[in-house]
Amino acid sequence: MIRREDDGYWIEHEQRIAVHHELTFACLTTGAGLSTWFPVSAEVDLRQGGLITLGWDEKAKRRTTIAILDYDPGGRITWDWYAAHRDQHAPIYWEVVPDVERGSILRFRQGPFAPDEDSLVGMALEAQFWAWHICNLRAVLEAKHDMRAIRPL
Repeated sequence: MIRREDDGYWIEHEQRIAVHHELTFACLTTGAGLSTWFPVSAEVDLRQGGLITLGWDEKAKRRTTIAILDYDPGGRITWDWYAAHRDQHAPIYWEVVPDVERGSILRFRQGPFAPDEDSLVGMALEAQFWAWHICNLRAVLEAKHDMRAIRPL
């Protein structure tokens, strides 16, 4: 979903995942958890101001390092993210909350994106990118199936 707010445009995703919320949150906050659905490898210094290093290939030659802007062990973490299109600054706000009947609810917000054409193209690319990866996270947690085996990084 795309939402227009006073400061710009935002990408939002919400996904119910049928596993305990602590397991879902660990997939955003630990190296082992992240590497099950997103990068090939990851290292996490889990604290506000800490760093997350994502490895995109088996030998970790392609790496991305992002800062943790905010961290609440109760279920919130903010990544200092740059959208691939023109390296736009667009932090990612993750929240995981318990869902009594189904396990957990994952909430994703990214932005803000400016209303100019380049920013909106970047936002569209990011929305597609994250929709696929969030779907993979759910597939890994619920079905134990990693779609990266079919569509490698």
